[in-house]
Amino acid sequence: MTNSVHPVDEVLPAPKLFTLGLQHVLVMYAGAIAVPLIVGRALRLEPADVAFLISADLFVCGIVTLIQSLGATQWFGIKLPVMMGVTFAAVGPMVAMANAQGGTDGARAIFGAIIGAGIIGMIIAPFVSRMLRYFPPVVTGTIILVIGVSLMRIGINWIFGNPVGPTSPQIVNPEHAAWLQALTDGIAGGTITGAPEIPQGLGLAARVNNPAYAPLSSIAVSGIVLAAILLIAKFGKGFVANIAVLLGIVIGALIAVAMGTMTFGKVADAAWFGMITPFHFGTPTFNPVMILTLTLVMIVVMIESTGMFLALGDMTGKRVTQPMLSAGLRTDGLGTLIGGIFNTFPYTSFSQNVGLVGVTGIRSRFVCVAGGAILIVLGLMPKMGALVESVPTMVLGGAGLVMFGMVAATGIRILAGVDFAKNRNNLFVVAVSLGFGMIPLIAPNFRMWMPHSIHPLIESGILLASVAAVILNAFFNGASGSADDAKAAAAVADH
Repeated sequence: MTNSVHPVDEVLPAPKLFTLGLQHVLVMYAGAIAVPLIVGRALRLEPADVAFLISADLFVCGIVTLIQSLGATQWFGIKLPVMMGVTFAAVGPMVAMANAQGGTDGARAIFGAIIGAGIIGMIIAPFVSRMLRYFPPVVTGTIILVIGVSLMRIGINWIFGNPVGPTSPQIVNPEHAAWLQALTDGIAGGTITGAPEIPQGLGLAARVNNPAYAPLSSIAVSGIVLAAILLIAKFGKGFVANIAVLLGIVIGALIAVAMGTMTFGKVADAAWFGMITPFHFGTPTFNPVMILTLTLVMIVVMIESTGMFLALGDMTGKRVTQPMLSAGLRTDGLGTLIGGIFNTFPYTSFSQNVGLVGVTGIRSRFVCVAGGAILIVLGLMPKMGALVESVPTMVLGGAGLVMFGMVAATGIRILAGVDFAKNRNNLFVVAVSLGFGMIPLIAPNFRMWMPHSIHPLIESGILLASVAAVILNAFFNGASGSADDAKAAAAVADH
């Protein structure tokens, strides 16, 4: 008697489900925790709030993975082995929003924009797959390249220090600051007379080298983490090689503990169990321009997800129908909506986990269901979030170079399949779009004379590059993308 159950729908024994599910979690873990760390620190939140963002992210990763893999009605879930995680594509716009407005007010604005983009994403999901013709590899490859290059700045700053704040390269001379303060106090107290009134907003220039910027010890630790990742990737086999980044972070954390720069006080204070409450930072605020910004990001993310789903369908031997595709993309929108409600970020399918399906040959979607359940449990353990938040940035810097560089390298791999010899116009698409993407990185103040209301829309190089690539490709090549192109791009994706 033949077994009529498709391998995708096969329920494996519980011990095997747990082991394979944990494998999926470990493969995605480093990427999953990176985004809340980046955005939380860009918002200048307290360490406890950053730890909460990490826990919330893991929790919602699990919920959305369950919806996507297990299915929830005919409208949500592609019912394939998919692990869901926060997309790096949204990091640039969210960091720009955080830089414009930090603290809990900035968090409420970001989560409001995420909620709005999630709702719109659910509405437009059935139409996105029909937009594939506007996103051939020359467009998607360029966008992913710019995402990686934009994120690389964050990884480099993790190593050396942020350009502003306590770890900036230069600080104000303390003697000069004391002199100006004494002068100000003397004029205000009447002990100094005859001096002209001090202009409002007068400040001192930072001219003294900051010993907290780029200390050799931090560079050494980042270098060791980077070397460990590369050695594990080269000499590790199978699963060990797949979690090289995570193992590199663990090695760096152990070194930081030995140096005394990583302590576990906040981990000890954190509870073993804690609920993830919605609207932790207060009622979200809804800025139309911010919502539009993240909606455009969602469209790009959903186009990428389309390629992932089609490639996964080929990999598992299960044909992806139009209703299945719509349900999968609708879940991207639903996951983003849930993320905004539970204080986290836009979601998409993680391509490294799609690759893991091909490596292991295990096609059961219930493996990812088990992975989703594990993520939920991790998210409900505040100690895990506190532990991740305690990892020094110098450790994350070495890993960031690899993680974000791999995103850029993925874009290059996709572009390697583009015909530049017979169609030289593709060179213009990539060249000009890459230039647009670099504007906010090279000239961050370019928007100073532009209306403030559109700043969130133009502060992200990722968004500028995406719009430029789509328009330029349509101008030079017309609507030339196809489902086969999307699958080919997904096949080389590794971010």
